[in-house]
Amino acid sequence: MSAEHDYSIILQNRVLVDVDINPMSQKKYVELEPPSLLNNQADIDRLTEALGNCYRNLSVPLPLMNKISVVLREADWRVTVTVARYGDSWQLIDIEPGDQVSCHLGLAIDIGTTTVVGYLVDMVTGRVLDMAADFNGQVEYGADILTRIYWAATDEGRTQLQQAVVDTLNNIIKRLSLSKGIQGQAISAVTVGANSTIVHLLLGLDPSRICMAPYIPVVNLPGFINASAIGLAVNPQAPLYCLPSVGSYVGGDVIAGILASGLHKKPELALFVDIGTNGEMVLGNNEWLVACSGAAGPALEGGVARDGMRAEPGAVYQVRIDPETRATRYRTIENQKALGICGSGLVDCLAELLLAGIIDRAGKFREGQEFVVVPAAQSATNKDISFTQTDINNILRTKGAVNAALEVLLEGVGCQMSDISTFYAAGAFGQYLDLESAITIGLYPDLPRERMIRLGNSSGEGARLVLLSEESRLEAEDIARNITYFELNANEVFMNKFVGSKFLPHTNLDYYPTVKEKMIQRGLLND
Repeated sequence: MSAEHDYSIILQNRVLVDVDINPMSQKKYVELEPPSLLNNQADIDRLTEALGNCYRNLSVPLPLMNKISVVLREADWRVTVTVARYGDSWQLIDIEPGDQVSCHLGLAIDIGTTTVVGYLVDMVTGRVLDMAADFNGQVEYGADILTRIYWAATDEGRTQLQQAVVDTLNNIIKRLSLSKGIQGQAISAVTVGANSTIVHLLLGLDPSRICMAPYIPVVNLPGFINASAIGLAVNPQAPLYCLPSVGSYVGGDVIAGILASGLHKKPELALFVDIGTNGEMVLGNNEWLVACSGAAGPALEGGVARDGMRAEPGAVYQVRIDPETRATRYRTIENQKALGICGSGLVDCLAELLLAGIIDRAGKFREGQEFVVVPAAQSATNKDISFTQTDINNILRTKGAVNAALEVLLEGVGCQMSDISTFYAAGAFGQYLDLESAITIGLYPDLPRERMIRLGNSSGEGARLVLLSEESRLEAEDIARNITYFELNANEVFMNKFVGSKFLPHTNLDYYPTVKEKMIQRGLLND
């Protein structure tokens, strides 16, 4: 399962949110009266006056002025103009001969720490025309956010990281353009959902203070930026808008997810969780929202587990262990010979080991220090693919951080786990992770399954909504302003809970009634 395959499935299986289309860039066909000795108005003035009733405070950038004069005459004064929002004003960003209103394209992007996904959007209908995904080129300089922050400590390092992600985006733009037979110039607006650090690195900003107390970013709301300022291969005058962040580790990808889920509009209490290379969660409803984040995901990535790997062909993504015989069944991506275990496989394996009684609730092997998932004779490496005690310890820290963060949020607002009405699992990991396994190890709360909703790539969907709707952009900014952010890095309550949270599924089994019942039925607990 490549990044492309991963996100194309999410796209196909999700219902996109309906929105009243009022896009970030707009096209308008105009027919002008040609100049004459009786009407000698300047070309630019003639055009902006004709557009004035629709687009107030309309400006024209210098690089377009000569082109406007040429195209007006070549097209016999019948042209299509593209204008784009830049905050409260409009800017003319392109002119084409004839009526080209029906071909109006934008790009919504989810930039994850590991994976980048671009959605080519028809801004007339709101439909996604195509998508392309790739691994974030910044991975070369560090698999996790903190490593990249350290790498960006110098101007040279920051430039390298910025160029790496821009190159990734331009590769995606090129692939989308080729697939649809267009030029990148045809893309007239770009929106981005990404965490705070990734936005800083995309824009060439210094992220160093994000990881140092008091954890202050350079900017949370960068606003509208000219796409050419960072070298995107789209219309050079196109606006680039990054969804706003809330704090050092709760970024625009989370705001996009809230927007896509609609939890901020509903009266019932909801929990939104996105566990990827980092882990973020939001708790709230239409009256209030609280959020926190931490480095939850790396233990579920290929670089941490001994035999771990990304979700690519040959990765073990599902594991089942017979509790009686301890025989193991597994499935790999694209049914290829096993090369390693990806994140969903690691979670599956831990859950199955617990329910088979091979490990105890503290995550310790009752015998030995590892469990062979794929014997050497069946693997593509001719070596055993195993799940080790060290792997378990790493995942327990991740799981413990998620537990502790949720408890801090719940206690902070005076709520109980049982008060949560709806659970939203966001991101690619949330899309493919087995819910029962995630609940069994305590990574997800033990709620009625019908109240657990997989959102898929909600960051990309939120970016699409903002691309298509001025109202959605303002709504996203309002969400960001109204979230209460819990900084966990210096939170003593969080640290105390984290220390005591490394039990499966939780220190307090009453929080996980269905898991407790399974363990009782299998003789792993006394009734």
